[in-house]
Amino acid sequence: MTSNQACPPGVSVFLAVRDEAAHLERAVDQVFAQDYAGPLEAVMAVGPSSDGTAAVAAKLAKRHPRLKIVANPSGRTPEGLNLAWRAAKHDYLIRADGHSLLPPGYVRRVVEVLEETGAANVGGMMVPEGAQPFQKAVARAMSTPYGIGAESFHTGGQAGPAQTVYLGGYRRSDLDQVGGFNESFIRAQDWELNHRLIEAGKLVWFDPALGVIYRPRRTWRALSRQFYATGRWRWQVIKSYPDTATARYLAPPAATLTVGLGLVLGLIGLVSRRGWLAAALALPGLYGVGVAGASAAASRGLDAKTRGWLPVVIATMHMAWGTGFLRGLADRGRPG
Repeated sequence: MTSNQACPPGVSVFLAVRDEAAHLERAVDQVFAQDYAGPLEAVMAVGPSSDGTAAVAAKLAKRHPRLKIVANPSGRTPEGLNLAWRAAKHDYLIRADGHSLLPPGYVRRVVEVLEETGAANVGGMMVPEGAQPFQKAVARAMSTPYGIGAESFHTGGQAGPAQTVYLGGYRRSDLDQVGGFNESFIRAQDWELNHRLIEAGKLVWFDPALGVIYRPRRTWRALSRQFYATGRWRWQVIKSYPDTATARYLAPPAATLTVGLGLVLGLIGLVSRRGWLAAALALPGLYGVGVAGASAAASRGLDAKTRGWLPVVIATMHMAWGTGFLRGLADRGRPG
């Protein structure tokens, strides 16, 4: 850089972590491996963990002097994110998390697009990668419309305005103006923040070149719990913002109700020998055929074990998400 060239603006990468010991070291090392010419720091809010996350964070702070650790006593993600970005010293703020790996050039590209577009948030795609068959099946399902819908940050698309993006980079002034992350949204806080930014007349910009590697859940139980919680919180989002009740979000609970009702009525029909009731078993049967077809369409290039897990993963995403949504609908208050 010559003396006539201005130094790029300072950037603070911020994240909130809890129970992330397995992935945290690589995630933070990737932040400081960025080829960014301007000042760069990271601020990590660490919540109470049972896997030694705090010890890993302390070790990383010794390795990386530009890493600042702040405590997040509640352990809740939105509170941790607010603590982290407010403790940061720079005005350009880029979010990461303990499961994500920022690719080379990511910080530089986010800053470039923020300045080119004037957007309040610039982000890109979640690029899930798995290491074993079940995790690979989750990664593939998360990258197709059959798993969690056709949002551009999952399936790709053209650069341009978007309703939401994965992670992203902000200006401090925009976060200050809308109050940062809504701490009552334990999940979906990214989407909710982007919604408020757009309502405030600001631009959220999707750039497919900004792909961030994400490590999906490795077990059926972990995947089920993740999607159940996400579905449960999606009802809370729709309750707060009724205009967001799109077909994409209503399809999983509708499928869950249809499959569940078909099974119950069909089994009653079999036991009572009422053929017209037993015919209701066609409903879950048709759903199973649909999942099998979707899995076949999405399985190109996968090994046999991963292909075998794919229909299980897709059905689990739908049914767990739908069950969580219906449970959220039944809750009188916000789920904890």
